Amino acid sequence: MTAAVLALTTLGAVVPGTPASAAAFPAADDAETDLYLVTLEGPGTAGRDAAGDDLPGWWREVEMRVARERALDAVEAPAPLYTWTTALHGVAVELDAEQAEALAEQPGVALVERDALRPLAAAPTRTPAGAAAPAAGAAASSRGGAGTVIGVVDTGLAPESRAFAAAPGLGRMPAGFRGSCAEEQGAGAVACTSKVVAAQWFVAGFGEENLRSAAVLSARDTDGHGTQAASIAAGNADVAVRDGQQELGTFSGQAPRARLAVYKACWSAPDPVDDGCSSADLVSAVDRATRDGVDVLNLSVGGSGRLDTLERALLGAAEADVVVVAAAGNDGARATVGHVGPWVTTVGAASSPARRGDVVATAGGPRLTGAMVSTRAVGPAPAVLAAAVRTPGATPRQARTCAPGSLDAARTSGRVVVCERGGGVGRVEKSRTVRLADGVGMVLVNERPGSVAEDLHAVPTVHLDRADGERLLAWLRRTSPAEARLRLLPRAGAVEARRGVTRWSARGSADGTAVKPDLVAAGTGILAALPPDDDGAAWGFVSGTSAAAARTAGAAAVVRSARPELSAAQVRSALATTAAPMPGAGVLDAGSGVLRPDQALAPGLVHDVDPGDYRAWLEEQPRDRAGTDLNSPSVRLAGTRGGRAQERTVTNLGRRTFYYSSRVEGLRGSVRVTPAALALAPGESATYRVERVGPAPRRPDDGWVVWRGARGSVTRVPVLVGR
Repeated sequence: MTAAVLALTTLGAVVPGTPASAAAFPAADDAETDLYLVTLEGPGTAGRDAAGDDLPGWWREVEMRVARERALDAVEAPAPLYTWTTALHGVAVELDAEQAEALAEQPGVALVERDALRPLAAAPTRTPAGAAAPAAGAAASSRGGAGTVIGVVDTGLAPESRAFAAAPGLGRMPAGFRGSCAEEQGAGAVACTSKVVAAQWFVAGFGEENLRSAAVLSARDTDGHGTQAASIAAGNADVAVRDGQQELGTFSGQAPRARLAVYKACWSAPDPVDDGCSSADLVSAVDRATRDGVDVLNLSVGGSGRLDTLERALLGAAEADVVVVAAAGNDGARATVGHVGPWVTTVGAASSPARRGDVVATAGGPRLTGAMVSTRAVGPAPAVLAAAVRTPGATPRQARTCAPGSLDAARTSGRVVVCERGGGVGRVEKSRTVRLADGVGMVLVNERPGSVAEDLHAVPTVHLDRADGERLLAWLRRTSPAEARLRLLPRAGAVEARRGVTRWSARGSADGTAVKPDLVAAGTGILAALPPDDDGAAWGFVSGTSAAAARTAGAAAVVRSARPELSAAQVRSALATTAAPMPGAGVLDAGSGVLRPDQALAPGLVHDVDPGDYRAWLEEQPRDRAGTDLNSPSVRLAGTRGGRAQERTVTNLGRRTFYYSSRVEGLRGSVRVTPAALALAPGESATYRVERVGPAPRRPDDGWVVWRGARGSVTRVPVLVGR
C-alpha cells in the first residue's frame, strides 16, 4: 500500500475511561432494540498484514466469518447492518439490552457498545467569529502532496468549487489505491475526476428516515463542513477568491496537489440539534477508506475519550501505515481531548493571523483600526449613521442595526453606512442591507464589549470594537453631513496577532492514556470553500480544532509525498517534534507546540513505532495507564509500570553524520536525559532514557526534552510527569 494519511477532526465532551462491558448496559424493555457496535478479538486484515500473517485472503475471510457467526448466533442476533473486516473485525447489529449483555460475555468478543450520534467539529458558517487567515495553506508549496490521496469522512463534498477542479501536476495515482465513486443517479451524484477519485456514503446508522428534506442520498455536501475540511487540507493552489463584488486574493490548500476521496457519514436532521454522525456509519467509512488505500482521511466528529470502537478502527488504519490526525475538540477547559490513542496525532487550535483595515475620517477626525477582509478600498465617500436614513416603516432600532429593508436607498446611495451590531440581525445580513440600498461600504460598530470578526461582507466593511466605535459615532454626531466623509483602507497582508492556544481548544489530561494534544495549528478564521449559496457565494471562514487538524493532515500528505520512504509513525513524529514553542502554553495545552510544515520535511531525528506495538499497547490497557516502552514522540512518567523512566529510540534522517545535544526545558522538577548527547550517522539509531529524579510531584509537571542538531534541527519531545 502507498503512503497514507488519515485526518480526524473532532469535537465533544470527552473523558478517559475503560471500554464498555456487560455492566454498561441498562435494563430495557425486551421489545426495544438499539444499534450496537461489536468488536471481535484480533485485528482486521490491515492489522494481520502488518503482523506478517501470510494466510490466503480467502482463508482469513472464512475465519472471520465463522467467528462473527458463532458470536451472533449464540444470542440469536439478526443479520448485521454493517460488517467490518479491514480496519476492524466487527459488526453493527440491532440488539436488545439482554442480547447485548450476553454478547459482551461471549468468547472472542472484545467490546460491545451502543451506537452514538457524534457532533461535527464546527458548524459551517459564512459569518464566523474570530480572526481570518488569508488562505488555508498560503505558505504551502503549489506542488505539495502530489501522488497521495486524502480521504474525507464528513458531510460529503461540493465538487463544483474550483478548489476541487481537475488540475495538472497531481502526480501518479498511487498503485495501491482501489477507491471508486458510488453509482448514483441524478443531480446529487459526485463523479470521479482526476482530483476527486472516490466518493461513497453511509447512512444506515443515522437512518434515512431521520434525514431532513433537503438531504441527498449521495456523497454530495449539502451542509458545508466536509467541503471546508477538504479544501483546507487539499484544495487546489492559487484559486481566485471572489465573494460578491469583492476580490479576496487567492486560496491554496495545505496539500494542493493531493487527490481527494470522499466518505460521507455525517448527516442533517429536521432539527439541527439532531445533526451528526452515527458511530456505525463512521466506523464503516474508516473501514472502507482503509480498504481503498487512502492517503488522507478527514473525520470531523466528536470523540468519546475512550479506546472505543472508532478508536480501534483508527488503530486498524494506523496498522495499514496511515497517518491518523485528529482534532482535540472545541470544549476548552470543560473537557479533555478526545481520540486518546497513541496512534493518532491529536491537534489543538492556535490563534491565526488576522486581516485588518482602517477607517479614516476627514476633517481632522480619527483613524481607527478594525477587522476587514475585503482588499478593495472605499472613498473618501459621504458617511451616514444608519438611523438617519431609515425607511418610513422601520423603527429607529431596526435602522441603527441595519435590519433588512430598514434603509432608504435614495439617501443611502453612494455612502458609507455606520451600522450597530446586534438587533438580532447577522453581521453579513447587515452588509446585504447596505448593498441593497446602494451603499458603497459599511462600518460595523460593537454596541457592547466583545470581539471583532472578519466576515465575507456584501460591501467592503471594517468592524470596530466598542471603544473605537464610540469614538467614530461621537465624531459623526458633531460633524456636519457635508464634512463627514470616510475612507475604508485594507491593510496589506495579514497581521500577526499574539499567538496562543484558543480558549475553546480542549486540553489534555494528566491522567490520560497518552500525552495529548500532540501539537496545535492555526484554527481561527480559516478561509475555506463552501457549497455555493443562492447568491453564488462559495467561500467562508471556519474556526475550530477541525480546521487545525485539516491543516495538519495536509502537512502530513506533503511530508509523505516528499519523503515516501518514511513510515506513518515517522511522519507523525516529524510533524510533532518540529513544532515551534508556544509561549505560556504547557504540554497539556499545546503538546510539542505550533505546527511548522516546512520544518517537518527535514526533522533531523524521528521516533518510529512498529504498527504491531500499538496493538500490544492497547492490550495493556487499562492495567498499565503509562504504557510500556511505546516509542512515541512524547514521554509520560506516571503509572504503575515505567512510571519513573522511559526509553525512546531516534533515527537520524539526515544525509550526514550529525551531533545532537539534549536540554530539558519547562519542568519544575528534575528530569535527567542519558546520554546527554548523540552522534549518529545517516540512518543510524540510538536509544535515550528520560528519568525522573527525586520523588513524584504533588501535582502534574510538564516540559520538553529538546534535541538540537549541529545543522540547526530541533526535536521537541513533550514530557509529562505525574504520580
